[in-house]
Amino acid sequence: MRGTTRRLLRERTAIRTGLRWKLSAAIALVGTLIAVALSLVVHNAARVSMLDNARDLADERLQLAQRNYELSGRPNFPGIRIDDPDLPAELRQRASEGRRVTYVSDRGHGAPDIWAAVPVKNGHVLSLHTGVTDHSTDILHDLDQALVIGSIAVVLGGSALGVLIGGQLSRRLRKAAAAANQVAGGETDVRVRDAIGGVVRDETDDLASAVDAMTDALQQRLEAERRVTADIAHELRTPVTGLLTAAELLPPGRPTELVLDRAKAMRTLVEDVLEVARLDGASERAELQDIMLGEFVARRVAVKDPGAEVRVVHESEVTTDPRRLERVLFNLLANAARHGRPPIEVTVEGRVVRVRDHGPGFPEDLLADGPSRFRTGSTDRAGHGHGLGLTIAAGQSRVLGARLTFRNVRPVGMPGRRPPAEGAVAVLWLPEHAPTNTGSHRILPAR
Repeated sequence: MRGTTRRLLRERTAIRTGLRWKLSAAIALVGTLIAVALSLVVHNAARVSMLDNARDLADERLQLAQRNYELSGRPNFPGIRIDDPDLPAELRQRASEGRRVTYVSDRGHGAPDIWAAVPVKNGHVLSLHTGVTDHSTDILHDLDQALVIGSIAVVLGGSALGVLIGGQLSRRLRKAAAAANQVAGGETDVRVRDAIGGVVRDETDDLASAVDAMTDALQQRLEAERRVTADIAHELRTPVTGLLTAAELLPPGRPTELVLDRAKAMRTLVEDVLEVARLDGASERAELQDIMLGEFVARRVAVKDPGAEVRVVHESEVTTDPRRLERVLFNLLANAARHGRPPIEVTVEGRVVRVRDHGPGFPEDLLADGPSRFRTGSTDRAGHGHGLGLTIAAGQSRVLGARLTFRNVRPVGMPGRRPPAEGAVAVLWLPEHAPTNTGSHRILPAR
């Protein structure tokens, strides 16, 4: 029970996201990282190329100015200076070593400065100070804009592609989940591989094939179990009937009554097991008639349990199988009488029938998993029966296309621990339309 509670809490607190959005987010993230990295690489490469060209141009101009200075003895070339006091110290030191050098000075904002220097006669240093041209700066700015726009386009395009690819994969998985739910609901002819369709084969098809193989194997096991159960019950019917007949021939007395009682109980058990086996085979079909639900329930309850209270809140005409509906109603009444406490209340409201007792309530495992054969619940509701009554009621409800639910009535406003139940309520929800999807057929009214 604790494990189930923890699992439910995890499911409630978990964030549910679609596969398409996860895939789209992953592609967008990877695209963003790649676009940023490529943009930085391209920007740095373009900047380095621009600075190299500027340094080469400054070096060429410095060589022309050097030749002109050596011929005329004067720095008459534009931008040329002798022993410029603003010359960077590193550049001055290298020039004093007799080398012609260029230097880039980055001021941290704006365009960088380009320096070129060469030693000349008399120990002087001839230097040139220029900057990056506006045209080169504009080109670099335009390149950055193009990289930003291209990166955004790549991210958006990748996200859209992720949505499309993820949507296709998510659609296939949803179809597979829907088909698996149909199989779990009892539609044994449904196959996941046929439901997802498609031409392209991927891991989804492998999963679908595995689920179909598991479904076939499970169906074979269940069918084998059903056949064994039905065969055993069928083989027991003849000797049990003979035993009951022989017991009726015994002389009257207490021992005879005990034998008859146990023989009748055994015959009822055999008949119930056979009915459960037929319901498990999904071959049962309802024979539909139009009845007034409130009147029908009132008459059947009066026959089965005269002490039960019947209240018709709203009368309604329904199309159903009266025999199967009576079977469901009788089993619910028998369960309430055997495991609950009076008064037993039956309420009819439209297409809904409620059967309530005032006993200790249904066991928690029945509320969580539904009725199961040969499981009578907790100790406060055990001791009688074989757990087949509610199982048969649930199976007959499925044949009728109805829904049978179970809950406990608990007092409100009690702090602290969960209060004990004050009764069990079984609710039968009859369908609005005739259950044609179960393969049922109508009976023509007698003339």
